[in-house]
Amino acid sequence: MIEWLKKVSLFDNLNDEQLEHILRIAHRRTFTAGTTMFQEKDPGVTFYVVLSGSLKLYTKSLNGEEKVLSLVSAGESFGELSLLDGLPRSASATTLEPTTVLELSSDQFMELLQTHFDITRGILSELSRRLRKTNEHVNDLTFLDGRTRVLKNLITLANQNGKRDGNLISIHMALNYDELAQMAGVTKAVLSDVIRELESRSVLTFGINEYKLNLLKLRG
Repeated sequence: MIEWLKKVSLFDNLNDEQLEHILRIAHRRTFTAGTTMFQEKDPGVTFYVVLSGSLKLYTKSLNGEEKVLSLVSAGESFGELSLLDGLPRSASATTLEPTTVLELSSDQFMELLQTHFDITRGILSELSRRLRKTNEHVNDLTFLDGRTRVLKNLITLANQNGKRDGNLISIHMALNYDELAQMAGVTKAVLSDVIRELESRSVLTFGINEYKLNLLKLRG
């Protein structure tokens, strides 16, 4: 388990003794695919670290329309915002595949922040990254056309979750077309048109729960 924790960016500056302490106070849980871990407006009482699998964070409009905000994969954490500001959850979280997490209660999470500055700094860095990402997304929706937003979103997912082999990047992908379109801020029709174009140029190849991005073809 310590080797798993070492892959979590939030804990990469901690030693084995500190990691063992986290394992002692944390609770490990596994969720099946499609499990809603919490919903928007729920009280926030738990912090999560993803050990394996993936989930989506999303909001819903008054008419029930869903907007995927981000994909959270192994090695990433989520759920800290409500614990820090005491407000309800700002988004819902649903697993996309069987997912194993470590759970820390609010008290345990705050104790870690007080005793381990490296974790506090990591949390601040992660919150800053998300704020920059939100600002960038607003800018993209304002100034970029749909095709460019789809391309940028695919490349971002490749950079975050992909495995490179020469000019090919393989990306494990549990999101469906609707969810990919929501992340890019386009309609499903626009997403389909862009994907067909990329497939026809051999830039993109889809498999079962994964796609491959050919960087050489993308640059061509």
